[in-house]
Amino acid sequence: MNSRRAFLVWGVAVLAYVLAVVQRSSLGVSGVDAQDRFAVSAAVLSTLAVVQIAVYAGLQIPVGIALDRIGPRRLVLLGALLLTVGQAVVAVSPTIGPAIVGRVLVGAGDAMTFISVMRLLPMWFSGRILPQISQWTGNLGQVGQIASAFPFALLLHTAGWSAAFGVAAAASAVGLVLAVVFVRNGPVPVRTDTIPLPHSWGAAFRTFGHALRRPGTQLGFWSHYVTQSSGTVFSLLWGVPMLRGLGYTSTEAAAFLTVIVVVGFVVGPVLGVLCARFPFRRSNLVLGVVVLLGVVWTAVLLWPGHPPTWLLVLLVVAMGVGGPGSLIGFDFARSFNPTGSLGSANGVVNVGGFLAAFVMMFCIGVLLDAVSRATGDTVFAWSNFRIALTVQYVVVGAGVAMLLHARRRTRAVLHAEDGIRVGPLWVALVARLRKRTVQ
Repeated sequence: MNSRRAFLVWGVAVLAYVLAVVQRSSLGVSGVDAQDRFAVSAAVLSTLAVVQIAVYAGLQIPVGIALDRIGPRRLVLLGALLLTVGQAVVAVSPTIGPAIVGRVLVGAGDAMTFISVMRLLPMWFSGRILPQISQWTGNLGQVGQIASAFPFALLLHTAGWSAAFGVAAAASAVGLVLAVVFVRNGPVPVRTDTIPLPHSWGAAFRTFGHALRRPGTQLGFWSHYVTQSSGTVFSLLWGVPMLRGLGYTSTEAAAFLTVIVVVGFVVGPVLGVLCARFPFRRSNLVLGVVVLLGVVWTAVLLWPGHPPTWLLVLLVVAMGVGGPGSLIGFDFARSFNPTGSLGSANGVVNVGGFLAAFVMMFCIGVLLDAVSRATGDTVFAWSNFRIALTVQYVVVGAGVAMLLHARRRTRAVLHAEDGIRVGPLWVALVARLRKRTVQ
């Protein structure tokens, strides 16, 4: 545990995740090009992204069950293979139909990568370093977003659609070869706890049922749901068109996306340390991230005329905080599930943010078309985005209500099973302040 070999395995696995993010986010920087190439409306263009996210979210639970049954290594390899084939199909697609098929394969391969890498971590690492390694995994993976924002975008606009997506497919092929050579399941067995060894797929499904019913798993799901979705919608599809509608160039829009990743690098380790030091206040961190996102989005959407650049920078900074904030959901899954059901629990959690993103992406596309028809403005005009982006308040607001419900149930179980009572944050702060005053 925590050995040099552990870091080698982790490094190659993270590279596989980086390449998965490249393929996932490649559509985000090519949305305008895709509309021109395939001559489709905003609603149809959103379908290209939505179907990818739908496949990704829909496969999280089956992949989680498979993780507990066969281990993460095989799924990392299968994911890399599907990503390679999917991007190759997109590269040669002359119409929207084959491109959708390719993005389905990309979504399937992507679905197998992240939670498999997360499943590897407790097999190779232990102790207080584990939450920090989890944060670094998520943040390093977002290097793929930088790669799609700059090298991929540059290749797209110089060499063309087929060359750019062909190179992306080749990169995943290289990752597949490296994973075959270096990635292994860890010295800690895949199942080491009180849950019976799932000798069959039926038993594996029962293990999933145990994980799904735990309030801590549900708390992780809703934490992921409310924190990741806004940044995912922005990065994977609507961010670049929105910024282009505000008058920014493709290069400037890509720079905004890069800020999200850089902020994640800075904030992620800090959140990892805070989660390790204050494990009973993790939900407060999640809610703090949601408040930050809500306040900044409100300022952007209500700003008279075009919002200034400094406010948009603040927006992408807030979304950069949301990415690491969503990883707290996996920390809940790890804390409230035995190792044998951790793959299933991670799968449930990872559905959250992408389910919300799936709904918001599609609704934003439909609203953009509807408002454009009503006003006569071009589809990607800022006035249209100002209305369409209000969908976030409904989707995230519902998630916050469910998060608070799951938190109450989780704390009730914690008190019943371990005798630990977690009071409101303000009570804890007042008690700490009084203690310092007495001292």
